[in-house]
Amino acid sequence: MHESWKPFLESEFQQPYFKTLSEFLHEAYATKTVFPAKGQVFRAFTADLGAVKVVILGQDPYHTPGAAHGLAFSVPNSQPIPPSLVNIYKEIDSEYGSHKNQGGDLACWQKQGVLLLNNVLTVEAHKAGSHRGKGWEIFTEATVKYLNDRCDHLVFLLWGRDARSKKSLISQDKHLVLESPHPSPLSASSGFFGNGHFRRANEFLAEHGLAEIVW
Repeated sequence: MHESWKPFLESEFQQPYFKTLSEFLHEAYATKTVFPAKGQVFRAFTADLGAVKVVILGQDPYHTPGAAHGLAFSVPNSQPIPPSLVNIYKEIDSEYGSHKNQGGDLACWQKQGVLLLNNVLTVEAHKAGSHRGKGWEIFTEATVKYLNDRCDHLVFLLWGRDARSKKSLISQDKHLVLESPHPSPLSASSGFFGNGHFRRANEFLAEHGLAEIVW
């Protein structure tokens, strides 16, 4: 974890809800197959807080072996590109003509200031949503509040119900909130395609003197 996140994380780790969550995770990792690997659970927090410009909120990690590695929507380049990320790339292509990243690893976005944060940070193998309601949602809400209060001129991309539920936590007088259906094949055609979020995000960053994201 990056040093800039230390005050926030240390405070959250001491909260009663997180102690309960930690006990659950200790048991889960000891007795079941859980993704991502322990060392990658907080990978979204390895980049400098002060460099964050765009926040993309996902749901929970991929539940198939080898896919989840701590960044929302991202997979190692050795893995097939998941359907939701395929649709994300399709939307970028429609806005910019092409996307620059040829694999599924979105670390290149993280390096540019994109926080790729799931609503729930762990999952049991082959059981989507299995770690919901254990405390991660409280942690994610606290993260969004912290970003809202500590940063200026962020772009929040809220795709799907879980992400859009965080809208009320964000001060829209200083941040840009863009919301649409989730890029999943089940919902992408209902408003994700054509949302223009990637270009609008860059326009907002440019308006505030910040470098645009190379999508």
